[in-house]
Amino acid sequence: MSLLNPRSPDQRQVRIKKPKHILPARSMKLLISNDDGIFALGIRTLANTLAEAGHDVTVVCPDRERSATGHGLTLHDPIRAEVVESIFHPSVKAWSCSGTPSDCVKLALGALLDRPPDFVLSGINHGSNLGTDVLYSGTVSAAMEGVIEGIPSIALSLTSFTSQDFQPAATFAKKLLTHLAKQPLSEQMLLNVNVPPVKWEEISGVAITRQGIRRYFDTFQKRVDPRGKTYYWLAGEAVEEVEQPEHLHLPPEIETDVQAIRKNYITVTPLQYNLTYAAGVYALQELGFDKL
Repeated sequence: MSLLNPRSPDQRQVRIKKPKHILPARSMKLLISNDDGIFALGIRTLANTLAEAGHDVTVVCPDRERSATGHGLTLHDPIRAEVVESIFHPSVKAWSCSGTPSDCVKLALGALLDRPPDFVLSGINHGSNLGTDVLYSGTVSAAMEGVIEGIPSIALSLTSFTSQDFQPAATFAKKLLTHLAKQPLSEQMLLNVNVPPVKWEEISGVAITRQGIRRYFDTFQKRVDPRGKTYYWLAGEAVEEVEQPEHLHLPPEIETDVQAIRKNYITVTPLQYNLTYAAGVYALQELGFDKL
């Protein structure tokens, strides 16, 4: 399986800027976080795989499940971090943090690490982060915090809540880092990687994708606690058959992450934190909003 293979002539014609520096391929300083918590199998598999490959790995992640916390920060409570031993590979330095995934990365970069890492990685998430999932995802937000600080970052997710085999995703992360060490990204971006829950030899390849749309059939279950107080529990399921929109700047043959993952491709979607809707700027100017 090749690592990165542009899927259209349009992608291959993009002018690539000359990278400023080349990172050593054998050993890099890596910061890893997640939103599933310190005891999650996904982060343990990722950290151990990269440590065994010779990288300098530091883990700073929540002390409990923090899924769907988005880019939330802890502002009104203290953030506590404790050293964790005997969970990871012996060479891995690990802390559990009382805060959110974004707190963890901020704390690591601002207080726990002696110098900035070469990469920030987040995951491996137990469940997909496809399409509009990225707006809620603590996994993606932790990685995005790295990008905000000028550090190339990768979010990794296994697109299943039942599969426990995180090794293919960890193996791909190792291959991807080796590739990026030799050919660094020319622009500041986050790589959102989703890996299908199949064996390595069953993966179709790697697809460079655009962000798709995910819809959920949300329901709020109304319940009553032992003291007679009403509360609500959010439940629901993903709607699988959702029409994927066209993109203003990309050709239709570049599929969305939602489409490609169904074909057992590993999807790599470049994301940025700038949410400006460029066409909307011109539309508002034409409507005279700047004359109000």
